[in-house]
Amino acid sequence: MSSTSAETSSPKPDSEVIIIGAGVCGIYMLHRILKLGLDVTLLEAGDGPGGTWHWNRYPGARFDSESYTYGYSFSKELLQEWSWSEHFAAQPETLSYLKHVINKFDLQGHMQFDSQVKAATFDEEVGLWRLETADGRNLTCRYLLTAIGMLSAATEPRLEGLDSFKGESFHTYNWPRTPVDLKGKKVAIIGTGATGVQVIQSIADKVGELTVFQRRPNWCAPLNNSPIDDNEQVKIKASYDEIFARCQKTPGGFIHGPDRRDFASVSAEDRLAFWEDLYASPGFGVWLGNFRDVLTDVEANAEFSEFIANKIRGRVNDPAVAEMLIPTDHGFGSRRVPMETHYYEAYNRPNVHLVNVSDTPIDKITPKGIKTSDAEYEFDLIIYATGFDAITGAFDRIDITGKDGQKLRSKWDKGPITLYGMQVSGFPNLITLAGPQGASVSTNFPPGIESAVDWTADLIQYMGKHDYKQVEATPEAEEAWVDHVKEMYGHTLVSTAKSWFTGYNSNVEGHDILRHMVYFGGAPKYRERIAQIAENDYEGFDLS
Repeated sequence: MSSTSAETSSPKPDSEVIIIGAGVCGIYMLHRILKLGLDVTLLEAGDGPGGTWHWNRYPGARFDSESYTYGYSFSKELLQEWSWSEHFAAQPETLSYLKHVINKFDLQGHMQFDSQVKAATFDEEVGLWRLETADGRNLTCRYLLTAIGMLSAATEPRLEGLDSFKGESFHTYNWPRTPVDLKGKKVAIIGTGATGVQVIQSIADKVGELTVFQRRPNWCAPLNNSPIDDNEQVKIKASYDEIFARCQKTPGGFIHGPDRRDFASVSAEDRLAFWEDLYASPGFGVWLGNFRDVLTDVEANAEFSEFIANKIRGRVNDPAVAEMLIPTDHGFGSRRVPMETHYYEAYNRPNVHLVNVSDTPIDKITPKGIKTSDAEYEFDLIIYATGFDAITGAFDRIDITGKDGQKLRSKWDKGPITLYGMQVSGFPNLITLAGPQGASVSTNFPPGIESAVDWTADLIQYMGKHDYKQVEATPEAEEAWVDHVKEMYGHTLVSTAKSWFTGYNSNVEGHDILRHMVYFGGAPKYRERIAQIAENDYEGFDLS
């Protein structure tokens, strides 16, 4: 750490702290900043709070991490007064929970909705950030904290004729607030990622015809959701200390931790029995509670992938359709695993059809529907489940300018460059909460962001105590962290698959290269690392 003299004069900012985003991360960050007694404003592009749970209102939207691990852990009173109805709560319940938190901690008065930030520029002369909103306002702050979401920049497919379709169409992220009439309709859905899977399984029995356009399949596994009865509710509330202690110990921040037995030391019979138990268990256990080798060793991964492939073959009646639903370009778990409920059984319905666009690519969207290389399909409704420009996309959509006119968008053109996913050299006082290369984007989100938020609040409190006005990552520390992030990719099979983990997105120009987006060293190691940095007076950061 180094320090220089503070500016001799600096105008009072409109807010000492501005937070962008009213999702899970922004809500907790606002609470922590208020506890410090600082003047803070939260800006949210939407017309209400909730972040991803405000926008994603599509049929089937729900948790795939256990509800009672997704809630905030910072308030024992909050934990005891809120009761989740299901092991994996649906979107309306989650949004209600977040609104309850806002009301309980009196946060609403510090939130401004319909306030989309278009640009943020660091004014070096006065040491403040200057923000421009879409409605023409100009705001200043000393600390700019981004809680803009890792999956908030929706991407439509890059297809000719998107605006020509005469029927109704929308991206799942922009699902209408008013009920969508599906009865008897001919519906198309493009995309079979986690969102597409949830929508398909939820509407297959409600539409007239459903045609699924799949570029490449994902490995999916049963969610095995169930209600939480009164007796279990009591047990959960009595066990929160143990539940969150468990989450603190696992690499992914979930209750599911890897089985550290050597894969080869377990007999084939015992492996099969173990996998059958995992397949029948709820949540991410089948992915994150598996043998560690399944995510690091090619042979172990291939054996388990074949186990899942056989499960798909056993659930889909038409052998040809079953094979279309089995991935061939990546092994199980090397991409994010969608959790499903009767998803594969949807393809047994006579009104559900699967089109492989790898064999017959979509040429264009037409006024009547979708034209592929060998046929034209007519539809009443087209649903785009084509995902997001993950993690960095939301940053790219704000014109962020640091020192010497440097654009964050340009600095991250070939992939993100950060220090602990929290700061970027050349952008003083910008804290990228839930930013790329931090642990929160690769782990159970709320435990991940609680660590990042607490660290940020402690940093700001430390700066106030020592009368520091600016904090900025040093280029040397930043380079070392990026190298470490890249090194971690070599320890997992995730680096072998094209996904948002590795920064690939065919719907975004220029995102056809490997970009090191997330930290794969595990949440416990990450927390230990940033705690040590704080104890060493924020080594690797320039405080001035």
